[in-house]
Amino acid sequence: MALHFLVESCAGAAVGDIVELMGAEAKHAAVVRRVRVGESVTLGDGRGVWLEGEVRNASPSRVDVLITGRSATEAPPVRLILAQALAKGDRDELAVQAACELGVDEVMPWQASRSVSRWEGPKAVKGRERWATIVREAAKQAHRPWVPAVAEPASTAQLIARSEGARMLVLDPAATTPLSHLAADDRDLVLVVGPEGGISPEELAAFEAAGAERVRLGETVLRTSTAGPAAIAVLSVALGRW
Repeated sequence: MALHFLVESCAGAAVGDIVELMGAEAKHAAVVRRVRVGESVTLGDGRGVWLEGEVRNASPSRVDVLITGRSATEAPPVRLILAQALAKGDRDELAVQAACELGVDEVMPWQASRSVSRWEGPKAVKGRERWATIVREAAKQAHRPWVPAVAEPASTAQLIARSEGARMLVLDPAATTPLSHLAADDRDLVLVVGPEGGISPEELAAFEAAGAERVRLGETVLRTSTAGPAAIAVLSVALGRW
């Protein structure tokens, strides 16, 4: 499979045009991935545009690609959104990375009451930027035509408000309904994953009052870093993506 690179400015490129990779992306292509003149690559703008091309020049400061093919992928009709609770260490980042590779369409950092990690002030800005970088690189690695959005960090009340009109699914090991038994409809899906200490009873009550459905994954209790990705795999089958 050809190497894939993200160039946000390539949306208007047509067959026969030269698209330039500059800065960090050029260095990554020429130095890390070692692309060579004549090699076939693919480019995307992260918003559905997909370009096929041939490398015509490769240097650490600039890589030129001759466009030989162009297509576009529509955004999915039902969006899959991961509301991932902040977690200690890199467990939330591992969840975000895997979720992006598996097909999530948006990631929402959730400041749960039992989250050990706290995003406040400048740390919230830095944390969101870090997640956006992880999402971008994971989407590129997975050859995804659409790069998932990373929303502003949300409290429980904000998460509920932002999920209005969507179908909210709360992962809860104590739930009686298996996630695999749910049938998807035409509403966006918001998958809520708690932190290491789980979702508090008060939060569960607030979610249920807002119409959320409690669901479980099998008989075991998964880490916060694996629960979301596992659920996304199940939902991808339900949505007909896989």
